[in-house]
Amino acid sequence: MAQDQNHLIWLDMEMTPVIVVHQPDSVLDAMDDWNKNTHGKSGLIDRVRASTVSEAEAEAQMLAFLQEWTPSRTSPMCGNSVGQDRRFLVRYMPQFEAWFHYRNLDVSTLKELAKRWNPAVYKGVKKTGAHTALADIQESIAELAHYRDNFLRLD
Repeated sequence: MAQDQNHLIWLDMEMTPVIVVHQPDSVLDAMDDWNKNTHGKSGLIDRVRASTVSEAEAEAQMLAFLQEWTPSRTSPMCGNSVGQDRRFLVRYMPQFEAWFHYRNLDVSTLKELAKRWNPAVYKGVKKTGAHTALADIQESIAELAHYRDNFLRLD
């Protein structure tokens, strides 16, 4: 499939299941309890310790993937609370971050609006809480579809 400016790039820096970046124990030990528990249960911490991939190698691999599917600066960064992902990328993977359009498609905005304006729609979203990047991306896409079908007026 060729590049398409209508493709959307969904992202979750869980700090990612497909490409696991090595971090030293000093970084892992500095994580707060929530991150240690969540990423310990998912197995991510063990995979990070075992990885030999550097941040630069991960950035190059992810950028090469995006270059196959989207022209530069056409897709907003999509996902839940992507501002956090963008801040991380600006600091650690600036070339990858620069591939995205400056806009975000943040599903969390719709979540917050539904919570306030239509609690029944908000409560209709079911999440597994797996906290792996792929699972979170799939849930985010499903959540956006839920809001599209039940919250937004598209006629």
